[in-house]
Amino acid sequence: MNSIKKILEKRMVHYFLIGIVGLLSGMLIFGGQNTHPDHGEHELEETEPGVWTCSMHPQIKMDKPGKCPICAMDLIPLRMGGTSDNEKIDPNAIQLSEEAIALANIRTTPVVRNNGAKKIRLYGKITSDERSLQSQTAHVSGRIESLKVDFTGQPVRKGESLGTIYSPDLLNAQQELLVALNTKQPLLIDATREKLRNWKMTDSQIAAIEQSGKVSPIISIQATVNGVVLAKKVNVGDYVSQGGVLFDIANLSRVWGVFDAYETDLPFLQLNEEVNFTLQALPGKQFKGKISFIDPIIDPVSRTARIRVDLNNPNMELKPEMYATAEVNASLSQYQDELVIPQSAVLWTGKRSVVYVRQTGIQSSAFMLREVTLGPALQNLYVVTDGLEEGEEIVMNGVFTVDANAQLEGKRSMMNQDTAKDVQKSGLEIQTLEVQGSCGMCKERIQNAALSVTGVKRAEWEIKTKQLQVEFDSQATNMDAVSKAIAHVGHDTAKDSANADVYEQLPGCCLYR
Repeated sequence: MNSIKKILEKRMVHYFLIGIVGLLSGMLIFGGQNTHPDHGEHELEETEPGVWTCSMHPQIKMDKPGKCPICAMDLIPLRMGGTSDNEKIDPNAIQLSEEAIALANIRTTPVVRNNGAKKIRLYGKITSDERSLQSQTAHVSGRIESLKVDFTGQPVRKGESLGTIYSPDLLNAQQELLVALNTKQPLLIDATREKLRNWKMTDSQIAAIEQSGKVSPIISIQATVNGVVLAKKVNVGDYVSQGGVLFDIANLSRVWGVFDAYETDLPFLQLNEEVNFTLQALPGKQFKGKISFIDPIIDPVSRTARIRVDLNNPNMELKPEMYATAEVNASLSQYQDELVIPQSAVLWTGKRSVVYVRQTGIQSSAFMLREVTLGPALQNLYVVTDGLEEGEEIVMNGVFTVDANAQLEGKRSMMNQDTAKDVQKSGLEIQTLEVQGSCGMCKERIQNAALSVTGVKRAEWEIKTKQLQVEFDSQATNMDAVSKAIAHVGHDTAKDSANADVYEQLPGCCLYR
């Protein structure tokens, strides 16, 4: 029995020793990973400073990552990257991190000078040259006996017979000529001859009647111009009176290009300016001409004026009523060497045009809203007549993103703007005050406390800089009253300290001491 006990005692010793070795091994292997229990906290402390917000509650803004005090969601970085203490960012500026700029594809461009040239697009059609339009009329009364031109579009030549007219009046006039010849009275003979000439009988035709002594009631209708028949207004057998229109004829060797120009483009169009145009009927071909006429009257319905271009048409390619699209590269002589900016950089608010200008003198990316006065629109550019200086850097892409951040932060934006001019005109003062706080709820509490003071018109607090900008009527209040009102709700200022009891009642996310 003693030997058995000795053996068991030895085994127990072995088991004990094995247990000790296993415990030590586990501590060496797994314990090293937890050597510093506050490791995660150090990581948060070493996180790059910035502004963190809740994606569901953008009014929440904190200076470090954590949980949203309203919905407990993880905060996301709104603005990362430290601003050095030496950088003085304007309280109205919108600061964005490099990550946010890259994500929103925000790009900037400098303001430069350029010679104004505007590309104007015009739409119109080809028409007949009104100066070549001729009405072929009947010179004597009678009946249409025959027609050699019996459809529209038929080409005719000057002197060509278009048809014949049976005219009893012409017959009587010829007989009067023969009677006058028998009387041998020169005045009477000349009078009868002139009567026939007025009816467009030629001297050779009159001489033939005098020599043969034969008369005829049939007279030929001869074309007075070269051209194309645009309208046929009679048929065989119709009776016509003297001066009645038989055909409308136009010479299409010269035509017009008639285009509609909006009244806003008229100041940039000038006579003899070259116009390039294309036709839908002849794709791929370019045509040129010069402006020969600008209509002085605006159409009250379309608000356009007609622009006329004279065109040679030797091959008859250009046919009336063809649709045409023209472009004019108008040189703006009154806007030479002017400041220009991309059209994508401008935000329209109805009455104002605004851009975002990058703040100079700092390393961070901060943008200021600026109201500008625009001149004419060029091709993808605007002329700027006031509000910018050459070399200033403006946002040209992603400007809506910058403005959206301004609206979320309650700063001046395209929909909310208080300019310095307005402040000066109203007799208000703007001063800043350092106020302690840590989140978006603090911002709302501080601003509301400032606005509760009679005479305060506007209050904006910046979380990062801890600066409160106050616009107030100096006749009604002062910054001391504003400071006391803010301290009363639990926030220390550069002038007053909040009561400890009030401070301890603030939510956990608002504690800053």
